[in-house]
Order: sequence, then C-alpha cells, then structure tokens
Amino acid sequence: MFSLHVHKPLSATLRTLTLVHFSRTLSDVSNQKPSETTSFIHPTAVVHPDAVIGQGVSIGPFCTVGSSAKIGNACRLYPGSHIFGNTELGERCILMTGTVVGDDLPGRTVLGCNNIIGHHAVVGIKCQDMKYKTGDECFLEVGDNNEIREHTSIHRSSKSNEMTVIGDNNLIMGSCHIAHDCKVGNDNIFANNTLLAGHVVVEDYAHTAGATVVHQFCCIGSFSFIGGGSVVSQDVPRYVMVSGERAELRGLNLEGLRRRGFSMQEVRSLRTAYRNIFMPIGTNSVGIEQRLSEVEKESV
Repeated sequence: MFSLHVHKPLSATLRTLTLVHFSRTLSDVSNQKPSETTSFIHPTAVVHPDAVIGQGVSIGPFCTVGSSAKIGNACRLYPGSHIFGNTELGERCILMTGTVVGDDLPGRTVLGCNNIIGHHAVVGIKCQDMKYKTGDECFLEVGDNNEIREHTSIHRSSKSNEMTVIGDNNLIMGSCHIAHDCKVGNDNIFANNTLLAGHVVVEDYAHTAGATVVHQFCCIGSFSFIGGGSVVSQDVPRYVMVSGERAELRGLNLEGLRRRGFSMQEVRSLRTAYRNIFMPIGTNSVGIEQRLSEVEKESV
C-alpha cells in the first residue's frame, strides 16, 4: 500500500502567503501610531519628494501623494487613499480606504482641520458642468470638523472666479453629491443620497432626509427640514418643513427648532409670522412681498 500526497501548486501557496502577509501589514498599519514629531510612510506608498508632509502623519499601503500636496500634522491616510494636484489638508484629517482628494487640474483643493473623508469618497475633482473649459482654474474649500461619508462626491467650481465651499461641522452621509459652485454653511446634516445641483446655497442647521434632490440655483434656508424623497425646485424659507415630489410647505420645522434651543416664545413668534406670510386670510389678501414687509415691521 502506498499513500498519495497531493501538494498545493506553488503559485497557490505563494498567493496564500502573500495574502496573509498583506493582511498582517494592513493590521500593522492600522495599529501604527506615529509620534507627534515623526511620520510613518508605508514602503508601498508613492509619495512625491516635493510633497510637504507634516509631523506625526501616517500614510498606509498603496497610497498616492502628489508633488503639490500639503498634509498637515497628525493626518492619517488609510490604505489605498490618494491625494492629487494642488491639495492641502489641515491637521488631524483622516482619509479612509479608497478616498480620492484633489485633482491634477489648475486651481486648488483645501481641507481644514479634523475632517473625516469616508471610504471611496471623491472630493475636489473636476466638475460635471459643460461650461467648464479645460485649463480654467477651479476651487474647493472645506472648513473644519466635517464628516463626509462613503461614496460621496464633491466637485470643484466651474469657473476661476467661483468656488465650491463647505463650512464647518457638517455631516454629509453616504452617497451624497455636492456639485460645482455650491455654498454650504455650518452644522448641516445631509442624509444618504442627498443630491445638490450646481450653485445651490445651503445656509446653517439645515437637515435633509434621504434621497433629496435640489435643483440648481436653489437656496435652502437655515433651520429648515426637507422630507425624504423630495424634489426641491424652489427656494426653501428658513425655519420651515417641506416635502413632496415637488416639495411644498408643510409648516414650521418644530422639532428642529426645539433641538436647536428655540424658546417657546420664539416658536410662537415664528408661527405667527408663518401664518401671516404663507396662510393669509381672505380672498383680497395682498401679495407676498407686502406680507413680508408687514411682518418685518411688526418684528421691529
């Protein structure tokens, strides 16, 4: 009797060993904690010698950092994240796996401090506006303390005299899109699949539910709420709730106002103003401009 020993092919064995080594490498990088003064750059990362790297930076496997990049202190680039073009990251930013920040185009992408860019998000690339002319400078500026989740896309401006702007403390959930020349303020929440077309303005403390679409050049007022699945084709006033396939007014955003600390007296005043502006009594009511003027006079 004899026994037959079947050996794994050499290529399969090498592949298994390579995957084991790679997984251990990723684990080591995830646990790597550079000191406040020294940086860690994985041997497989491609970092241009002209790039400016701050202190305490961690750059994981298979990352790419371009020649004009500037990375602030204590930033972390997870495996397979990339920085292109004239791009600046402030201190303590985190780029998750698959993130792309910046583009090899004229212009600039600037991120402030403490921003988290989620898996496979694309931030600061060429816009999708047909009016963009090859060679024109285009810009994106992002403030501090923003969380931009997975698969989100944020584009640069369409013209050299314009800029796409994201403020501070915004939560932009997965698969959102912010197009060219948008101006987003502070402390906003965009739920998954919120889509902002070009030149949209969002003030502060606005909240969109999932699958919201906003037409180009619209303005979303502060403390407003947009219901899920809505299509917004007109400006949304401050303090209100809108929803619908073609979004319509649904009253004050009472829950949002409560969460933001508005007093009962303030809410009552806003309710009175809402009724006078949007719910006039009588068939001979005056136009909305005059109603606005009257409410302004009463509030003085």
